[in-house]
Amino acid sequence: MAKPTNRQELVEYALRRLGAPVLEINVADEQLDDILDDTIQYFQERHYDGVIRTYLKYQFTEEDLKRGADFDPFYQPQLDYSTNTFPGATGATVSQFVENSNYIKLPPHIIGVEKVMVPPEATGSATGFYPGLGGLGPGASPYIAPGYLGGLGGFGNSDMVSYYIAKGWYETYNFLFNPAAAIRFNKRQDRLYLDINWKNLDEDSVIVIECYRALDPEHFCEIYNDSWVKKYLVAAIKKQWGQNLIKFTGTKLPGGIEMNGRQLYDDGVRELEEIKNDMSSTYELPPLDFIG
Repeated sequence: MAKPTNRQELVEYALRRLGAPVLEINVADEQLDDILDDTIQYFQERHYDGVIRTYLKYQFTEEDLKRGADFDPFYQPQLDYSTNTFPGATGATVSQFVENSNYIKLPPHIIGVEKVMVPPEATGSATGFYPGLGGLGPGASPYIAPGYLGGLGGFGNSDMVSYYIAKGWYETYNFLFNPAAAIRFNKRQDRLYLDINWKNLDEDSVIVIECYRALDPEHFCEIYNDSWVKKYLVAAIKKQWGQNLIKFTGTKLPGGIEMNGRQLYDDGVRELEEIKNDMSSTYELPPLDFIG
């Protein structure tokens, strides 16, 4: 069908585009599965319709806090830190190259992390006191209570200019003394490293992770009908078909027909290159440095 809704229908669609059932497409079922998996992976990692920005809430566990706050390989030699040894470290000084374990595990479908919202005491002041604004309490909301700003008094009927200045001061103080959490993330590790003050966290501490989650085509079947996915899959199967037939190049068939796997392979490579260029210029999210 022209609008595939599952894996099998998408594969059948691609084979028909290549000439089936009139022609025999010499690609094994196992190869078709591999090509489809590669297509979906490329779509999820590069196409802006392959992911969705989402917010995940995470509550720290006792194990997290012990791993992130208590572990010190230089002063706690009784702990096993063999898995934390830097891979490039060898020889007698191997113990000098040790990686901290201040991370939490993320689900494998998370492919990118934008930022992490943590309690203020994890990156800055734990008192919640803002000079000039009075005490707002630990973990105070970044949104000031309506009509009141600590030591500045009430703003029920005051002018907006004063309120604007107070809000600007508040944001400047937060920027300087309650900075954003420093994070490190690589999607091949499924680990989110948090370079924060773990000592100020407890088991009730909660963070919010702004991240990108890959869409699962088994739950969102419209992915199988995406125009880019269909074009890429057809070109990838054509390339594999040609690669399978290359060894028969020059073989004469009845009637004088000569097989030309090299031409199929070259056509598939060229089409894939064009589709990937189209991805970079049209469908891929631009780097943040280039936005604006």
